[in-house]
Amino acid sequence: MGYQQNRVRLNVGGGIFETTVTTLANAGRNSLFGAMFDDSWNLQSDTNTNPTNEYFIDRNPDCFAVLLDLLRTNELCVPTNMSEKLLYREALYYGLLDHVRSAKWGPFDANRLRLSGTVAGQAPGDGTAIRAGPDGGCCVAHGCMVHVYDWMMDEHPPISLDYQRVNDVGWLDSENIVVSVCERMGRGDGGIGLFSSSSGELRDKFQVSHENQVKSYTAGALSFSSDYKIFSSCKGRSNEYGIGVWDQITGKQTDFFYEPLGWSLGDADKLQWLNGSNCLLVATLFPRKDNCYISLLDFREKKMVWSWSDMGAPVMVDEKRVRDAIAMEESNAICVVNEYEDLGFIDIRNSGGSVRWSSRSKLMKGKMPDEPCYPKLALHEGQLFSSMNDSISVFCGPDWVLISRLRRSYGGSICDFSIGGDRLFALHSEDIVYDIWETPPAPII
Repeated sequence: MGYQQNRVRLNVGGGIFETTVTTLANAGRNSLFGAMFDDSWNLQSDTNTNPTNEYFIDRNPDCFAVLLDLLRTNELCVPTNMSEKLLYREALYYGLLDHVRSAKWGPFDANRLRLSGTVAGQAPGDGTAIRAGPDGGCCVAHGCMVHVYDWMMDEHPPISLDYQRVNDVGWLDSENIVVSVCERMGRGDGGIGLFSSSSGELRDKFQVSHENQVKSYTAGALSFSSDYKIFSSCKGRSNEYGIGVWDQITGKQTDFFYEPLGWSLGDADKLQWLNGSNCLLVATLFPRKDNCYISLLDFREKKMVWSWSDMGAPVMVDEKRVRDAIAMEESNAICVVNEYEDLGFIDIRNSGGSVRWSSRSKLMKGKMPDEPCYPKLALHEGQLFSSMNDSISVFCGPDWVLISRLRRSYGGSICDFSIGGDRLFALHSEDIVYDIWETPPAPII
């Protein structure tokens, strides 16, 4: 990298700043400053018309001072009297949003998470789901609405489903959201839709065909595979009970796994695609059904390759009812949790095996809150997360030892949580309040 003249003078909204080409080059090629250089990172300037190498930029000088300091030190120091949204707007103009974002929080580390903010929704009552976006935003499903937020927690136009209850929601990418909804009798609608995350507009609908006829159906749990497939549990009016598969690119149905007699797939609470085994975890859990059904489906061989159910097994009161399940491929196990946050493990190398409950994971016994939310599980970078009432516990190691708890008492019990975009979002049951947990950036030594 060669510089003809390293010193640069900038006039930003009347404020004079002197810096170096080296500092401005830290902004990268895709920034406004990148356009000021040639391929060798030399300033593109005509010394006859600009002998002082001064450049005028008609923007806010106070925000520019903060952003210039960020390029110099890789630290973001925002004055208390400055609006962060104003700073983000200016960073967007200069092409520095990624720099600001990486300076605000670091790569996800469950051992160092801190509560960075809380957002209150506009409607009271229980939310259905919260899903973290790939770039630090999130979406919250509530009733027949999906509220979408970018990483700055600015709300985009909501996705309205015309009085159809939302069952699940997921991000295809930063621009597209998939929503599954209930069928409304007599209307012939329901199913799955693809929506713009920025405008809320419907872009595509995913249909189910049975015997060459398009059928209306209720779509439930969603999952996505790395080879651009969408999976959803489906319930139709005749034989459309099972798991549907669609191509993310074309929107066309590519497969359907019909529900076997005596088993439950169409009512599934949770789907999880397993990249290593190319199988789909399908879990139908209490209290949606009187019994719990967990299976692994191989769509290549069109068969159920592993299954477990508590049907016929002795249950001591409701203590061992499975409330959520998650596959752990590296451990060859399915992790389950009951309403007391006892963790259990099922060996997937043996079909129909029993649950090995772990007493070390017990965090509470006794009186449940007035309006409890059933625990949820998540697995991220070798760490296991489990929500219980108003907290989220983090487990690690071969014996899944409790290493930390994330807790905030305001907002009621946690009804759902999600990890993505280097953030953890926790949705509370009261007033659609959700918390944002982040990892602080590493200190600069």
